Amino acid sequence: MARWSARHPWRAVVGWFVFVILCLGGGAALGGHAATADDFRVGEAGRAEAIAASGGLEQKAVEKVLITARSGALDGGAADAAARDVVERMRALPEVAYVADPLYNAGHTAVRVDVTLKGAELDGKNHVDPLLAQTAQVAKAYPALRVEESGGPSISKDVQGQRGDDLSRTELIALPVTLLTMLLVFRSAAMATVPLLIALTSIAAAVGLSMVASHVFPDAGVGTNVILLIGLAVGVDYTLFYLKREREERARAGGRLGSRELVELAAATSGRAVVVSGLAVAASSATLYLADDVIFSSLATGAIVVALAAVVSSMTVLPAVLVKLGVRAERRAERRARKGRKAKAPAREGSGRLVGALLRGTARRPAAALAVGVLALLALAAPLGGLKLTDIGRETYSRGLPAMQAWDRTNQAFPEQTSMNQVLVKAGPGQAGAVSAALRDVAARAEADPVFAGTYRLRTSADHRVTMLELGVPAYVSSDRAHTSLAHLREGYLPAAFAELPGAEVAVTGDIARFADYPAHEKAKMPLVIGALLLATFALTVWAFGSLVIGLLGVLLNLLSAGAALGVLTLVFQGNFAEGVLGFTSTGSIGSRVPLFLFVILFGLSMDYQVFVVSRIREAVLRGESTRQAVLDGVGGSASVVTSAAFVMVTVFASFVGLHLIEMKQIGFSLAVAVLLDAFVIRVMVLPAALLLLGERSWYPSRAVRRAREAAADRQPAAHPVNVG
Repeated sequence: MARWSARHPWRAVVGWFVFVILCLGGGAALGGHAATADDFRVGEAGRAEAIAASGGLEQKAVEKVLITARSGALDGGAADAAARDVVERMRALPEVAYVADPLYNAGHTAVRVDVTLKGAELDGKNHVDPLLAQTAQVAKAYPALRVEESGGPSISKDVQGQRGDDLSRTELIALPVTLLTMLLVFRSAAMATVPLLIALTSIAAAVGLSMVASHVFPDAGVGTNVILLIGLAVGVDYTLFYLKREREERARAGGRLGSRELVELAAATSGRAVVVSGLAVAASSATLYLADDVIFSSLATGAIVVALAAVVSSMTVLPAVLVKLGVRAERRAERRARKGRKAKAPAREGSGRLVGALLRGTARRPAAALAVGVLALLALAAPLGGLKLTDIGRETYSRGLPAMQAWDRTNQAFPEQTSMNQVLVKAGPGQAGAVSAALRDVAARAEADPVFAGTYRLRTSADHRVTMLELGVPAYVSSDRAHTSLAHLREGYLPAAFAELPGAEVAVTGDIARFADYPAHEKAKMPLVIGALLLATFALTVWAFGSLVIGLLGVLLNLLSAGAALGVLTLVFQGNFAEGVLGFTSTGSIGSRVPLFLFVILFGLSMDYQVFVVSRIREAVLRGESTRQAVLDGVGGSASVVTSAAFVMVTVFASFVGLHLIEMKQIGFSLAVAVLLDAFVIRVMVLPAALLLLGERSWYPSRAVRRAREAAADRQPAAHPVNVG
């Protein structure tokens, strides 16, 4: 592919942009397929939601309009008038299915009007604007009152808008820094813009492809985030590897080779490494499908399509652009020669002072360097022993959002509505009376239990097969009180109440159960995903280098790197010492999806550097160099490009720390830490030290290396005996 692109540059450039347009056009024409409520169901909570849906009792999108006094006591007459106005306006909207009667709280300091929207719960955010507009009109008509609205739809809308603003700011930071880095590396505006343009077009193609793929793997709303996160990092990295290698080959050729030949050489070396790296990211990400979670599936799809798009761009448009830029550079050199000017000497590639010092120390004492590096990484990974996973609840969202401010005041005025347990029972229609009696017994027990709010609601489906009991809990879903309420239901009240109804299917859902069941589901799937990840990484490395030792070493180093990054994440985000610096409020836990996602993505990204560095070492070995010299030359020669690539990645990932959503903060922070550790500890200390200690055993049982060694031995002159008698 690269050879054809180098020989037909304009066709390759046009072909790439046609491909990008087709991807975007095809995705837009087909449209994305968003995940439904069914796709999010996991664990017992998911089973309960399926039971509720079978009886027409599924959760609906509900907005709550709260009316309180701006100051002083609430004027009952004005509050009643405002509440009636809200009810009349909401009932007139086509988006609304049902409006409840106004409800005062216990202290008569607030009035609440519940508005149920038509359609599925997840679609509520798409239809909430008319409701917010009517609430704003009522607020304008009653300036002495605070009239505000909150609920799942309005909160989702605000969070989605904030996320979009955050990502825009992230782009404003990441893109200029990336461009500046490229300018410093290449000292050429044209060469600096190439990685950025190719990365952005790869992202565009991936967005279109992800919309098509969403019809097989539904989009949970996070696919675009991961495409931007991974796409900018790997897109720039792959292009950087290619560009640097072309420059090295040009400097080595000394004008004896033309641009096409130089690009073909780069394709045969760094181009191959890019393909292997892209496949590694895709294969690693694919293991997330085994988690059986729509969010992980969406993340996997985004990472796979953007990695493969970046690989395709590096094999098509990139060689074509390099040829055109190379030809232009050759013409400039010819003009300078005709005018008698001295050609510019190519920039000297070095490893840098810091990297050079670390590498020299590693070469002198590889055993000590290996011990120090491994012990340091294990020490950083130690906090993982105290890792606590929880689902991220609404209480972690930014309080700068109007919907969250209203949500807080609603929970304060009506604490019994803060969180909810929903008990679902499915039985034969002849058992409806017995089921209702059993659930009333449960409600009576809960009323006497201080962890519950003492309020309940009982509903039965039209066919009398499904019954739901709703029990309020005056605490956030992440609190110990909420968890205790769920445990009392599942482990005590329900088994006792339904002991005499063995045929009934009983399950608990609600926001508390969802909060508890998601982490449990992911913990159960984690061994399967990690096992598949280790196997895929090992197999791909062995395939790429023909060495079982390199494959095993790569898996161990990736485990160390990922473990250390997650350990630092646990230390920082489960504590509160970094709250002011990073702008977050610690929940004392890590988002339940964060570690598994990071573990998989870090394995894929670590393969970038591993494949690139080991490829350089293997090239030297195949040329006949000793493993020791090949390690020093390969690591030293690739140090500058690895450092530059790492700086770009760290910049991209660190920019996500500024986002408001704490899960995105955790992901960005951990990825940035992992890349730093990978570039400066793993690839400069631990990897070369291990290879130096292993020596020729590093390549077992590689046939290519064995043949290279045999060929080198055959080229040595035969030794003749010397007569000393």
